[in-house]
Parts: sequence; structure tokens; C-alpha cells
Amino acid sequence: MIKTNSRLFLFFLLLVLTGNCAFAQQKKTIVTLQAPSNTTINKHIYGHFAEHLGRCVYGGFYVGEDNERIPNTAGVRNDVVAALKELQIPNLRWPGGCFADTYHWKDGIGPKPGRPTIVNSWWGGVTEDNSFGTHDFLNMCELLETEPYLAGNVGSGEVQELADWVQYVNHAGESPMADLRRTNGREEPWKVKFWGVGNEAWGCGGNMTASYYSDVYRKYATFMSDWTNTGGLFRIASGANVDDYEWTETLMKNIKHNLVEGLALHHYANVEWNSKGPATGYSDTQYFKTMQSAWKMDELVRKHSAIMDKYDPKKRIALVVDEWGGWYEVEEGTNPGFLYQQNTMRDAMIAGLTLNVFNNHAERVRMANLAQTINVLQAVILTKDEQMILTPTYHVMEMYKVHQDAQLIPLSVESALYTFEGETLPAVHTSASVGKDGKTHISIVNIDAKQTHQVDLNLGKSYKNLSGRILKSASLNDHNTFEKPDAIKPESFKGFKQNANQLAVELPPFSVVVLTLD
Repeated sequence: MIKTNSRLFLFFLLLVLTGNCAFAQQKKTIVTLQAPSNTTINKHIYGHFAEHLGRCVYGGFYVGEDNERIPNTAGVRNDVVAALKELQIPNLRWPGGCFADTYHWKDGIGPKPGRPTIVNSWWGGVTEDNSFGTHDFLNMCELLETEPYLAGNVGSGEVQELADWVQYVNHAGESPMADLRRTNGREEPWKVKFWGVGNEAWGCGGNMTASYYSDVYRKYATFMSDWTNTGGLFRIASGANVDDYEWTETLMKNIKHNLVEGLALHHYANVEWNSKGPATGYSDTQYFKTMQSAWKMDELVRKHSAIMDKYDPKKRIALVVDEWGGWYEVEEGTNPGFLYQQNTMRDAMIAGLTLNVFNNHAERVRMANLAQTINVLQAVILTKDEQMILTPTYHVMEMYKVHQDAQLIPLSVESALYTFEGETLPAVHTSASVGKDGKTHISIVNIDAKQTHQVDLNLGKSYKNLSGRILKSASLNDHNTFEKPDAIKPESFKGFKQNANQLAVELPPFSVVVLTLD
């Protein structure tokens, strides 16, 4: 006689084998490419962020003109410039962040010995000597061949101060601020297009209500005039913190649409906001929770976009996710206010997943900024004296640069599941585009910490030439160090088989793959 428990076991086994059990997971991920859309994946989605925070600017980008140990151009590290040019960064946000709303730009111009010092009250309480200011940043952007994105001081500044800054950097004719710029050694204007009108107005930018900030924004935006840019300034309002949908609703309702070109959104991935967990040595549970937090970006983009669609159905106003990335506890022994953290394969997963989300929502998401570029949060570069290393996040963004200004290919995806302790997430995340050279690129991320996943791609046509690159490692916690700077780097990928119009891809656990089809 079969015992009851044995009967139940056989019953559930039969259901799983026949595919009728609700708990039976789809074994394969099926991705179908549709016809290319009319939507362009804006290159500015791949932007970066440099705040006066920790060692991002000082010791990261800038080592001083008199530094004889580290090769530099006007104080900016040559190795950093070369690395970021290889990444083809489209824009760089500066000087903050929270720092922006305590920054008075006139403190950072003129002869450096005469510049006043301030205390960086937000980040570590260190003394800021203002040796890296407007000229230094904008000239560095020219070195990097990238567009500057200036964040204006609304929290502690005045309307005239921001209006003067616009005139100082953009006015080509005779004017008080343009003349001051020439006195300080720059004849031609820099023609800065992107401007943030405050930062995190709901928090460090003034703890304002959405209604109050709407009025403040309208006042500042009104007095920001342009003289040289075709199409005018691109003014970005301080948008919502994560899922504050009421903030987005209020701004879209209250701000005249001829005064705003972009609406910001901030979201960081971590275990929990009040218990972020370590950057390395994290547990499987902490990893899964971080992936849940990262995948929330898709929901945030969809819901904020839906609100914007009510007031702006033609999608004239961009959703600008100008702060995103992983945020963990600082490395042991470092200043808590410097936000220095290592960068592992977990961060590669965050980067690949998030960029796929942005690509797939490119109709509305037209600009974003990873936080931050060097030595802070989810950095693409870490420096230590003369040494510089590239992080797994750097390598993902380098692999994904093929999507910049490419034509979005919509996808239908039936993803296998990543299951952990009874909770599930889609295991596979992907986006695709076709470039101006006619080549199709498909980026695929398997966030599953344990399982290899097969992805069946329905391509719609066959391709003669196929190649791929992969970023993978033996352990989730693996990362590049100053002793082993190339422990993780992209390599050639051959784990696919083509059969007519279909492509079967084998994705190792926690890996990122970019395929090129021609």
C-alpha cells in the first residue's frame, strides 16, 4: 500500500513532467524580434555623472596641473580621458547631485589662488578649494568629446545667479558675463545645452513640496535665456524620487510645457535603503533583493511615463533618469561621506538590465546618467594614485555602446524565471537595435545566480555573419582590483547556434552577452 505522502509526491511529479503544474517553470526564454520601429535609442541614455563627492573629481578626474607623477592635460588624467573616450560617453553631469544646490559657480572662476574655499557639507565635511570650476569642467568635456550637463543651484542660489551662469558659458556677443568669461581666458562660448534646474528638490535640494517647486521651477526657467544653441536650452526639472507618482503628476500639470524639456527621475538599486549591504561579500539573499530593486526600474519608467503621457501625448518632454545605479555600504576604512564602493559582477547585472529597460522605453527615456563615473557608487573607473582600473560596469557600457543612436527593435519576450526562496524574477532581460551600418545588435542579460538559461531568438530572417562578446566570471562577487585589473573583461562568445531564422543562445549564470548580426 502506497503511503499518502508518496502518493502526493507522485502526483506532483506527474504534473511537473506533463507541464500542468503551476510551479513548473518555463525552461527556455523565447525572444521574438519585430520590425524595427521609428524610435531612436538616444545616445544620451548612456550619460555619466561627476559630483564633487569623495574622490570623483579630485583624485579621479582631476589631479592638478602641477602633478608630475600622473600624466595629465590641464590637470585632468590622460588615462581617464582615454578610457571614457573609448566608452563614447555622450554627456557628463556636474557639479552634483546634492552638492549642486550649495555650489556658487562664481567661486570657481578666475585665478585659482584667489578662489574662496567652502566646506562640502553634504559629503564628508571636507574643504573644497574650488580649484576645479566651470572652465576646468567645460574644457575637460571638450577633451572627452562629450556634452556637458550643468546642474544649477536652486536650493541656496538665486534666479540671477543661474541666469548669469547661462550667459557666462553661452553668450557669444558683448555682455557683462561674456566679457567676464573672456577676461578669464575663454573667447568662444561653450554652447552648453543641458541644464538641470535644481536637484532633488523634494530632499537635499530644499525639502520642497511638488506644488511649491513647480512655481520655483517656472520662475527660474523663465529667466534662462539662450543665444547660440539651435533649438534652445534643454531644461530638466527636478523630478520624482523613485515611486513618488504624485510628484510627477503635479509637475506635469503645473509646469507650462514650453518651459521644460526633461523631467528627472532617481532610483538606486540596493538590498534595502536603510540596510544597503556590502559591495562585496554579499549573500545570495542580498543579491536577489538587489536584483528585485534593479528590476523595479522597469515599473518606475512605465508608470511615470503613463502619467507624462496624459499631459504630453506627443512625448515632447523626455524622462531623464539622471541618477541610477547600485548603492551599498562604503568600503571598510573609507570616509562614509565619500561613498566609495567596489564593483562586482552584481553591478554588471544592474547595468545590463537597466540599460535594456532604458533602450526598450526609448520613446520616453531619452537621457540618463549612471552614478557616478569615478570612485563613487557604481563607478566605471576606480583610481589609486597612479593606477586606474576599469570595472565590470565599464565593460557592460562599452559593450552596449553599439545601441547609441541606433533604431530600436521591439521585442516580445517570454522569459524563464529566476527563483529564490519562493520569489521569482524574469531571469533574462534583453534589448535590440539596428545601427546606421545596418548591423543588428542584441544585448542579453541572465541575472540568475545559479542557472544557465537557453534563449531562443526568432530573428525574422537569417544572417550571414554572427559574432558575440560576453562578460562573465566564476563568482558573483568577483571584481577587478589594482593587483588584478583584468580579472573581468569581455571575451569572444560562441555559445550560439543558428538554424534558418532562429538562433539558440546558451547564457551562463550572471552573464552579459551582446550579439552582432549582419
